[in-house]
Amino acid sequence: MSTSALIDRLAATPRTLALLVVEETEEGLDAAPPGEWSARTLLAHLRDDEYLCMRVALERMLAQDDPEVLVIEGEDWEPGRNRGRDRRDQLLADFALQRQASVSILRMLRPEEWSRLGHMPGLPPFTVESFLRGWIHHDEEHIAQLEQVLGASLEEILERRRQIPAG
Repeated sequence: MSTSALIDRLAATPRTLALLVVEETEEGLDAAPPGEWSARTLLAHLRDDEYLCMRVALERMLAQDDPEVLVIEGEDWEPGRNRGRDRRDQLLADFALQRQASVSILRMLRPEEWSRLGHMPGLPPFTVESFLRGWIHHDEEHIAQLEQVLGASLEEILERRRQIPAG
């Protein structure tokens, strides 16, 4: 898959999240099986991870030679996370804004920048391109969790919406 196609996949996540949660009740957004995150917490995680981890790692890889990049583990993040902007509309808007900034950086990369290196403790070095693939995988994992906690897949939600008569 080309880097342009990979960026397009990353850019599609805000719309996917909105489609998944737009019709969910407030109670449904907060419901979660024991030991699992609610839909609201998953949205907050994606938002916070975007600006605290993923884009920071990308920026460091572009600005420094082989920097060590770190991620925040969910169990460390969740207890102290900022809950000040936890309304559905805020979570979706904040994530979309943060993701747009990340996508804008990725779209301006020159060919040679895709092979710049970074590393995480205990792992071999990785390129910007492989980091982007991991970023997409991260999105996909959390979208699958969101579908599970909501009890419906994106395809099912879209099919339900197609069944609604126009007008």
